[in-house]
Amino acid sequence: MPSAALHTVHVPLEGRAYDILIGPGLLEGAGERLKAQFPGRRFGIVTDTEVARAQLPRLTASLDAAGLNHATVTVPNGEASKSFSRLNEVVEAILAARLERGDIIIALGGGVVGDLAGFAAAVARRGMDFVQVPTSLLAQVDSSVGGKTGINSPHGKNLIGAFHQPRLVLADLDALATLPPREFAAGYAEVAKYGLIDDEAYFFWLEENQREIFEGGPARAEAIARACAAKTRFVLADEKETGVRALLNLGHTFGHALETATGYSSRLLHGEGVAIGMVLAHQFSASKGLAPSQDTGRVIQHLKAAGLPTRIADIAGDKLDADELLRNIAQDKKVVRGALTFILTRGIGKAFIEKNVAPDEVRAFLGEALKA
Repeated sequence: MPSAALHTVHVPLEGRAYDILIGPGLLEGAGERLKAQFPGRRFGIVTDTEVARAQLPRLTASLDAAGLNHATVTVPNGEASKSFSRLNEVVEAILAARLERGDIIIALGGGVVGDLAGFAAAVARRGMDFVQVPTSLLAQVDSSVGGKTGINSPHGKNLIGAFHQPRLVLADLDALATLPPREFAAGYAEVAKYGLIDDEAYFFWLEENQREIFEGGPARAEAIARACAAKTRFVLADEKETGVRALLNLGHTFGHALETATGYSSRLLHGEGVAIGMVLAHQFSASKGLAPSQDTGRVIQHLKAAGLPTRIADIAGDKLDADELLRNIAQDKKVVRGALTFILTRGIGKAFIEKNVAPDEVRAFLGEALKA
């Protein structure tokens, strides 16, 4: 990959400010950086089996070179690790390593590891500091930023968790070189989301630079930095998601319902669910006369060019059921006193929060979407 400059996005939360660093070689420099920022601390690394093979040696060599004491706990790769049993395993490993409340948990991995390790840090010893070291595109532009941590329930995705901000985010661009193409494409759905929410100019820039982003040129670092800056803006305005931060869930209500219906399995990666969900949100908005249908076509074309699914029918395996999807939607965190809330749109870059959406209307729409 061509050399890229270090980008820094500052998250100025009062009393809990932190930086997101984006660039190559950050894992090799992590030891000295952590030693300088957190003197005298010990470190507990949480990672998964796949990342442990590809990236853990880079991090541990850096920590060793800086003379930092560290312990590691490794969980299985995949969404199934966002469970109570794995949370218990991670917390017990933290305690067994005799890590103290003032020590640091490092989340080394994708969104699953970041959510799990962050939640473990939030509850172990009633709260420990943690550092996000996201190794997937999805984690670098979304889950590592903003302090959402948690695990899944059979009732739905991310229903158990806490808001717990990291102290530092190190987004190493070199880690993306080992991602399978499907994983990179899934992460790109979250990149595109920021343009679709409220920044059509960014979406247009993505259309112009999509190829370079996928090939690893300088546009990749810029795309990640701009996505992180966009998310930071929403986090600063609404840290606990009681208002405008909900716009970041464009496509997620439908997407989470699809993930739950497919059992959080390899049939559907999170970013793939978001891609289909964003298309469904645009189609649902167009069906209500809120958004121009040509914008929906533009979204579909862009996501398809990224290698992403855009229809429910694109999901491999057994056909899904509209009633089951609606039941999953009813468990979504954005439901308020039983009323359905969706992030809809008036066109690209014009997302808004729509409350009190009629379940029958959603059921009819899903019935048609399942036929497409």
